[in-house]
Amino acid sequence: MSKSEVEEHFLFQIKACGLPTPEREHRFHPTRRWRFDFAYPDRLLAIEIAGGVWTGGRHTRGSGFTKDCEKYSEAAILGWRILHFTTAQVNSGQAIEMLERCHKS
Repeated sequence: MSKSEVEEHFLFQIKACGLPTPEREHRFHPTRRWRFDFAYPDRLLAIEIAGGVWTGGRHTRGSGFTKDCEKYSEAAILGWRILHFTTAQVNSGQAIEMLERCHKS
């Protein structure tokens, strides 16, 4: 399943559960072009779905991992909470369960 297919599947789960629809590709930083896969800006809550976890994708290679660390640290400085999910977590329903719990808190 491609990253865009996983994101569409997750968005379907969000809507099916009656959760608010998040913004897609939300640009959160005032000067950098960083974006979150999904975001609830009013709650400073972001969702990132990592693809290629088992295949040596961008997020697991040295330079990609380092860039992700910078992005997520800058987001934390700005007050964001970030939920990180893999394709398997989306497909198993674990991701949507965690998002539902987060919305209840």
